[in-house]
Amino acid sequence: MPRKQFSRDGFTLVELLVVIAIIGVMVGLLLPAVQAAREAARRMQCSNNLKQIALAMHNYHDSLGSFPASRASCCWGTWNVLIMPYIEQGNVSTLYVNWGGTDPGPRYGAAPNSTNVTGRRYASFSCPSDQENAPIGSLTNHNYAVNFGNTSSSQANLNGVVFGQAPFISDHRRKVRFRDVVDGTSNTLLVGEVRQGQRSDLRGFTWWGDACQFSTYLAINSPLPDRIYTLSYCNPVRGMPCDVSTAANPTMFASRSQHPGGVNSSLCDGSVRFYSNSLDLQIWRSLSTANAGEVVDSSAF
Repeated sequence: MPRKQFSRDGFTLVELLVVIAIIGVMVGLLLPAVQAAREAARRMQCSNNLKQIALAMHNYHDSLGSFPASRASCCWGTWNVLIMPYIEQGNVSTLYVNWGGTDPGPRYGAAPNSTNVTGRRYASFSCPSDQENAPIGSLTNHNYAVNFGNTSSSQANLNGVVFGQAPFISDHRRKVRFRDVVDGTSNTLLVGEVRQGQRSDLRGFTWWGDACQFSTYLAINSPLPDRIYTLSYCNPVRGMPCDVSTAANPTMFASRSQHPGGVNSSLCDGSVRFYSNSLDLQIWRSLSTANAGEVVDSSAF
């Protein structure tokens, strides 16, 4: 009698395991490339945000004859509100009450400002690479701060570093114009990235006068701590060191980002560049000064 021939349907267990292993290896190879492509897209969006902010600063200057004031003391408004008409948020800016005022008028965190303006998140002020946070109620953090120069809050001399002027200063009554940027608009930082603190951390809380700015006293993504006046507003997580302010190390915030290897920053001429963590600190400080007479070698970055 002839033997019956049996056909085999499906896979053996060994064949199935081999196929799963091959798929796993392929996914492992592709995942870093996918993540890198996503980060490249996020970094490009961040760069576009900075370009939009820089153009808004230029339009503000064209309309009013100077860059916007950086802040009105601690609590009565910052540059974010002033440039809103130039980033298609003019209707929102008109809802902000008491910019530059004093008590008993509402502050940034009081109604109606908290309801209409500072309790909202704005894509133009947010880097998609970072993690969003609201440190006080619904009030939002963001990712871009103006350049206060090479010391803390325009301090004349900080541990031997002499303030070289900057496009933005702490006194909202004194305005800076293009002609004050003597070192050249293509050699002077305008706006740079900062990271959003988490939970009660006020870094990136740019509605608040202290955090609306960064300085270059600290290096890019510095391992040294940012300084804030109370530890209750400091949360040193995710590679963001911070400590309490002292006389030798006053309140200051470094330029930081979640982009691998550096930060995006816009210059006073409106261009946007990516600056590496390895950039020499003296060059980084020179890029922040508006009238210090340094010669910046562009081939170094």
